Amino acid sequence: MIVFAGLVPHPPLLIPEVGKNNLNSLKQTIEAYKILEQDLYAAKPEVLLLLGKFGETNEQAFVINQKPKVKVDFKNFGDLLTKLEFDTDFALGYKIREATETTLPVILSAQENLDYHVGVPLYALAQHLQNVKIINIAYSNLDAETHVKFGEQIKEIINQSGKRVAVIASCDLSPKLSHDSPASFAPEGQEFDQFILKKFASKDFQALLELNPEIAKKADAEHAWKNILLLFGLIKNLNYTPEQLSYEAPFGIGYLVENFKL
Repeated sequence: MIVFAGLVPHPPLLIPEVGKNNLNSLKQTIEAYKILEQDLYAAKPEVLLLLGKFGETNEQAFVINQKPKVKVDFKNFGDLLTKLEFDTDFALGYKIREATETTLPVILSAQENLDYHVGVPLYALAQHLQNVKIINIAYSNLDAETHVKFGEQIKEIINQSGKRVAVIASCDLSPKLSHDSPASFAPEGQEFDQFILKKFASKDFQALLELNPEIAKKADAEHAWKNILLLFGLIKNLNYTPEQLSYEAPFGIGYLVENFKL
C-alpha cells in the first residue's frame, strides 16, 4: 500500500558540500525537506519509489532501474565526500514491468550510479530509513494520459505486493521564472508554476491532465509536468490532503516541496 506521497525539487546546492555559501538562499526548501523527512520516517516505508530521471531515460518508453545496488555521489559538483548506497527492490520492479509491458512501453535499465535528480532527495530524505529499498522509474515523452495510466497500474501492483511504499516525485518546476534564470526568461514559466500550485491546493486533478502542453514546453517544464502526472496516477484516488511546505525561486528556478498527506 502507498503510505506516503510527496514532491520535491533537486538542486545540488542542497548538498552542504556543494551548496556551502548558497545554502542560506535555499533556507525555505531545506526546512521543508526536514519536515517532509520527519513525516516520511513516521510512515515507516519498506520501499521508496522515486519518480524522476536517474541517468538513463527513453523518449518513447518508461524506464525502471533494476540494478540490485545503486550509488549516489556528487563528485560532478566538486563534492568528493558525500556518498550513499541503497538496495533496489528489483522483485517489485519486475512485477511492475510484467504487469504493464503488454499495454504500455516499459523497459528495464541497470544504472548503478544515480544522478542528482534522485540523488538529492535520497540524501535529504532516506539516510535515516534503515533497510529501506528503492525503485527508480523515469518518465517518458509519451502523452499525459499515458503517464496517468502507468501511475494507476503501478498503484495496483503496489497494493497487491502488501508492501509499505512511499512515493516521491523529484522535479524542479520551471527554470524560466526570471531574467536571471539559467534557461532565460519566459512568461509561461510563472504561468506554469502558479498553475501547478493552484491545482495542487484545490486537488483539481483533471485540470493538471488538461494543461496545454505548449505552456509546459515554453516554460521548459515538460518533464516536471509528466512526472507530476505519473505521481497523480498513483495517488489521485487516495484520500489525501495537499500541504505546500515551501515554494521559492532564488535562482529563477521553481523549487516546490509538497506533502500529499494520506
